[in-house]
Amino acid sequence: MQAARGASLNPSADAHPDSRAGDPRYRLVFVGVFLVAYAIDVVSKMVAVDRLTGRADIELVGEWFQLHLTRNPGAAFSTAESLTPVLSLLAVAAAVTVVWFARRLGTTSWAISLGLLLAGITGNLTDRVFRDPGPLHGHVIDFFMLPNWPVFNVADICINVGAALILINTVRGVSLDGSRA
Repeated sequence: MQAARGASLNPSADAHPDSRAGDPRYRLVFVGVFLVAYAIDVVSKMVAVDRLTGRADIELVGEWFQLHLTRNPGAAFSTAESLTPVLSLLAVAAAVTVVWFARRLGTTSWAISLGLLLAGITGNLTDRVFRDPGPLHGHVIDFFMLPNWPVFNVADICINVGAALILINTVRGVSLDGSRA
C-alpha cells in the first residue's frame, strides 16, 4: 500500500524508475547558481556604469578584450531596437518557462544549466524594467568588447553557457528529470 501511494504522488518517477526529479538538492543547486550568477551580473553592471561612464575604452588585453560601456535597447547585435517592450515580455515568458521546467530537475548538470539561463534572462530583464528610459523600455548595460563581436555582459555569458550546457545534456541523452534516453 505504501509503495502504491508513493508511486502515485510522483508521476515522473513512475515513468522513469531511475528518475530523481523533484529532489530538493537539485532545486537548491538551481537556486544557488541563479542567485550567484544574477548577483555577479547586477553588481558588474553597477560597477561598469559607475567606473566607465564618460571614459574612453579600457584595454584589458590590448585591442582583443576591452571594457566599453554601451546601453543596448535591442537584442543581440543591437537588433530589434524598436521592439524593447516585446523583448521584455518575451524575457518574462522565458523566465517563467525556465522556473516551470526547474520543478522537474533530476541532475546537477541540468540545475546548473537552468540556473545560469535564468540568471542571464533575469539579469537583462532587470535592466529592461528598471533602467532608463523606463519600465519595459530600459536599455541593457553591456561593457565587454571583443573585436568583430557585439558588446556583451555577464548575463549574456550566462545565457550562452547555460544554452551550451543544455545542448550537451541533450546530446548526452540526459533528460531533465535525470533519466537517460
